[in-house]
Amino acid sequence: MQNPSNDQIREILENAKTIAVVGLSDNPEKTSYQISKIMQEVGYRIIPVNPMVDEVLGEKSFHSLADINEPIDIINVFRRPEYLPEVARDAAQTNCKVFWAQQGIVNEEANDFLTDKGFTVIMDLCIKVAHAVLVKR
Repeated sequence: MQNPSNDQIREILENAKTIAVVGLSDNPEKTSYQISKIMQEVGYRIIPVNPMVDEVLGEKSFHSLADINEPIDIINVFRRPEYLPEVARDAAQTNCKVFWAQQGIVNEEANDFLTDKGFTVIMDLCIKVAHAVLVKR
């Protein structure tokens, strides 16, 4: 599995407005919270996807990706690799075409499934780091 080029990733980040974050915790100590908060601060709308919480970062949390009834530009995933195929199947039911698994998270089955569905798949890369390095705001 190979990620898109830096130019492609830059273009995705520059054109995106809304990021659905699967596994977003409401605990400020957790990486998912810290990274999503920074992405929110630089201008992205964050939509939490976590059935265990009602709200994160001032936004209503959704039980699943399928419950979101507005456009999503990036699906950013903070789940362990073994959960990615299930998240990928959920992602395929949305209007989004970018699936981004955080640093340290790779699943070939999910990658192959999503690639076959026309998704741009990014894995094992922190969205905050990519944004800081590639996007000049």
